[in-house]
Amino acid sequence: MIWNVILFESKRGEKFVEEFVKSQDSHTIAKVSHAIDLLEKHGPFLGMPHSKKLTRKLYELRIRGKQKVRIIYVFVEEKIYLLHAFKKQAQKTPKKEIKIAENRFNSLT
Repeated sequence: MIWNVILFESKRGEKFVEEFVKSQDSHTIAKVSHAIDLLEKHGPFLGMPHSKKLTRKLYELRIRGKQKVRIIYVFVEEKIYLLHAFKKQAQKTPKKEIKIAENRFNSLT
């Protein structure tokens, strides 16, 4: 089964994940694209080192390389919403980043 991956869009039309990814260098963009392809193909069965569960509903897509990038996503029915992306700078995912993703998820419903 191929999962439908959707980039979160705010009510004002802002596409935060897309804008973040486009701002990266070409090597990082290629790694992000590959990780999203894996997520699309494997869905909830994608595990470490590519994906990690953060909360009851939120997951983290983990892109490794020169730039460590994280994309927080959620499963809603047969869709995967990419809610928030950021550069990893700490060992643990900052609560601030999780809160942003939770707020975006809540605006979906």
